Amino acid sequence: MSRAEQPSLLLVDDDATFRTVLSRALEKRGYAVTASESVEQALPLAAANPPEYAVLDLKMDGASGLVLVQKLHEFDPATRIVVLTGYASIATAVEAIKLGATQYLSKPANADEIVAAFGHTPDSNAPLSDHPTQIGDLEWDHIQRVLREHDGNISATARALNMHRRTLQRKLAKPPLRNG
Repeated sequence: MSRAEQPSLLLVDDDATFRTVLSRALEKRGYAVTASESVEQALPLAAANPPEYAVLDLKMDGASGLVLVQKLHEFDPATRIVVLTGYASIATAVEAIKLGATQYLSKPANADEIVAAFGHTPDSNAPLSDHPTQIGDLEWDHIQRVLREHDGNISATARALNMHRRTLQRKLAKPPLRNG
């Protein structure tokens, strides 16, 4: 199958090694991969040729992957978008899905998990978990939301949360273990 016949896939991640390994793995699975290291670099590529599939890191230098989720969805609502992150939270997962992502995966995710996620259909009627949300999870999600509102600025976030900056840094260094 020629590259023109393969489904187009945009891969955006600021980790060069991860980007190279994942790009090769996705090419072996039949995708025509265009890789980029930032939202700013990927936007003109996506605008010129909206991809059928996209794999985006959430947290990168520069703009957040959520900005690109929204833009890709505007360029072509049919684009299947998987958001990857090492900083998983319920709030960012919900936000990614609302902006048009197909699925949200925590790193490390392998190529098979990503390809499977392209087939996921977001379900707003999914049953709620039998496990109540833990206080630590709620606090983590709130901190992540306030951190996003302050563009990742730790000092501004600490002030907004009425918390000492070092206390906030300790909390950010220890994400909660999620049950369920």
